[in-house]
Parts: sequence; structure tokens; C-alpha cells
Amino acid sequence: MNKGPIWYIGLFVTSVLVQVLFMDAIQFSGLVNPYFYVLFILLLPLYVPRYLQLLLGFLLGITIDVFSNTPGIHASATVFLAFMRPLFINSTNVDEQDRGKIPSVMNMGTGWFMKYSGILILLHHVFLFYIEMFTLDDFFNTLMRSVLSALFTFALIIISQFLIFRK
Repeated sequence: MNKGPIWYIGLFVTSVLVQVLFMDAIQFSGLVNPYFYVLFILLLPLYVPRYLQLLLGFLLGITIDVFSNTPGIHASATVFLAFMRPLFINSTNVDEQDRGKIPSVMNMGTGWFMKYSGILILLHHVFLFYIEMFTLDDFFNTLMRSVLSALFTFALIIISQFLIFRK
């Protein structure tokens, strides 16, 4: 099932608002920071051209940066996510008939979506936290923050798939 541009504009705005108003307030001991906004990039249709994915990733990231006062950190991480997404999709041998679908639990199956979102969320978070630190001095603490935040974000996105994006 294809969603129109209006649906994606709404998803973009909703992702930003949920992140800025709710998710940015969640922090557990400085170790867990959920970044729910990555859902927008994850739910882009499989047929979206790479340049558009990169552009949308940049727009999403820079919007989060403006509200979070983080100059370019989220923009670079979401561009990285948008860059890695087609590489992952191409490596999974997605059928030609699935190329017109939105990658979701309902369209692609639970196993495929969990692998897809889990790997891409982890890549995004590792990139984001290491760019934020910009040093390898506290390598394992940063890695732990990345993994714990990715797990929490992953759980929120999977829950959203079953509660909100059922169709």
C-alpha cells in the first residue's frame, strides 16, 4: 500500500514533535536517550531514490538539530542512516514486488523489519554518539550508551508498529 506525500509530511512533523516534546525529556542516568525520529527514514518506501533519502535525512536531522541546539550532529547521523539504508535493503534480496512497499512489520514481516530496523538504528546511534563525543577516550562508555539507546529506540519503534502503523 502506497502512502501519499501528505502522509509523509505528517509523519515528518509528528516524528519531530514526538522527539522534541517527549523523547528529548527521557534520559536514564545519561545512558539512554531515545531517538524516535529515525522512524521517518525507516518508513520511507523502498523505491525512493537515494538522493531523496539523503536530502530527507538531512532535512530531518537539521530540524532536530535546530530544536536540540546540536549543530549538525543529528543531520550527519540521519544522512548516514539514509546512506546505509539502501545498502542494507539491497543486501537482503528484497523481491521486486516488495520494492513498492513501505518497510513495515505488516508489509515485510516481523523478522525482516526487526533485522532491518535493529541494524539501522544501531548504526545510527553508534555514529551519533561517537560524533557527539568526537573522541575515542571513553570508547566503551560511549558504546554502552549507543547500544542501550538503540535498544530503547528499537523497542519504541517496534511497539509503534503494532499500535499505530497496523495498516
